[in-house]
Formats: sequence, C-alpha cells, structure tokens
Amino acid sequence: MKTIKRLEGKIALITGAARGIGAATAELFHKEGALVILSDINDDEGQKKSDQLGNRSDYLHLDVRYEYSWRQAEKYLKSRFGRLDVLVNNAGITGFTESTGPWDAEFSDLESWEEVHRVNATGVMLGCRMAITLMKEYGGSIVNISSRSGVVGIPGAVAYASSKASVRNHSKSVALYCAEKGYKIRCNSVHPAAIMTPMWDAMLGEGEQRQKIIHEIEAGIPLGHFGEAEDVAYGILYLACDESKYVTGIELTIDGGILAGSEARPGR
Repeated sequence: MKTIKRLEGKIALITGAARGIGAATAELFHKEGALVILSDINDDEGQKKSDQLGNRSDYLHLDVRYEYSWRQAEKYLKSRFGRLDVLVNNAGITGFTESTGPWDAEFSDLESWEEVHRVNATGVMLGCRMAITLMKEYGGSIVNISSRSGVVGIPGAVAYASSKASVRNHSKSVALYCAEKGYKIRCNSVHPAAIMTPMWDAMLGEGEQRQKIIHEIEAGIPLGHFGEAEDVAYGILYLACDESKYVTGIELTIDGGILAGSEARPGR
C-alpha cells in the first residue's frame, strides 16, 4: 500500500534556503513529496542544494529586500506552475555580520537598523503579499519564521528583536485578513531559539571560547542542549501541510523550553 506523503503535489517556495533552517526545510519538504523552489542570494550554495535534491527541485535567485525581485519570482511561479501552495518566509539576518554596528538600544546604527528590517520585516511583508495573490484562488499556507527574539527584548540586538516582533504581528494580520476575505490561506509564525545554524557563528566565536559559550547557553535551556535545523523544519512542515488546516494566526515556539520559564531573559 502506497503511503501518501504530507506535501504530495504541493508547490513550495522557501526563502533563505541555501543553508540552515531553510535548507533543512527544503530537504524535508522534498522528502514529503513537494516540488520545492529554493531561493536565496547565495546562488552557488542555493543551486548546489537544489542540484542535490534532484527532481522536483529548482533554484531561484530572490533578494527579499526588493519589490522587483519578488515581482520576478511571482512572474516565474505564474508562468511555470500557475500557482503557489506553500511559502516559507525564512530569509533573515541578525545584522552582526552584515553591518558594522553598534546594535544596542543606546547607540544603534541607523543603517544597520534599516538593513535588518529591510530583510526581516519588509521581506516578509512582500512575500506575504505575493503569496496572497498566487494563493487566493486555490488556497495555501504561509509560514513566517520569527524568533524567540520577537517575543522578548534583546538589549544588544534591538533591530533583530524589533524586526522579528514585526514578523510575529504581521503574520496575525495576514491570517485575519485572509479569513475575512474568505481566502483559504492560512498564515502562521514559527519562533525558534537556540537552534544551531550558521547564524550563530558570529556570536559563538571559535575554539575553546566557542565551546565555553555553547556550554553557558545550554545551561539555560530546559532540555539542556541546542536544537537542530531539522527540529524547526518539522514544525514548519506541520503548518505547511493539510494536517493544520484549522490552524491560522498562531505562534509555534521551538526552543527547548526556554520561553516556558524565567530563562527567557537574555544574557549579555
């Protein structure tokens, strides 16, 4: 007896899919039967990941900061598939490696602030807008990747925290708008924390210092260890597939229990 895969026949676009959570999500979606379009600005890694997946996979250059790039993506999806079933707005930056800073509340650099919001907040808004256009006839699922940092304050990364809070709130607005319009489009946000991905490299350092910082962070995680990108990918999969057909406007936290207690307070 053939087992029906959870995303059989679905067309899915994932931003920031060259590595980390995006790449893990692309792999899982592909395994579950989706035709996956990986997108990123890191074309070499993105294309390589798509080639590794093989059939039912394609790569698309997409700079989420810019409206024209989303217009090109929309044109591509319309001409090739005529629809979109799942959008995962995953592309995001902390600002630590993309700008010179500072990033704290007192001295925050305006250029850094605007760049982080352009990627993390504006990119999600533009993605949701495109997805509604492509999904409103047949329905679909939008999954926006926020963060624990969108729920609590982060004194040393105010732009990142603010931008992820924007993702959290915008997801609810999109969910309610689509429900009001009668579109069969669901929109939910996912809030990872302490997930070991390349985004952590700038904060962890190297060698003995890296191991020391990892140990200190893991001491504050109720489950006692960092999560893996795959842990988040499975949560995204649930929100993307029809199993969650009655779920919209929620926040799915995947953080090893951090937000369940007082350990949610960030350290220096």
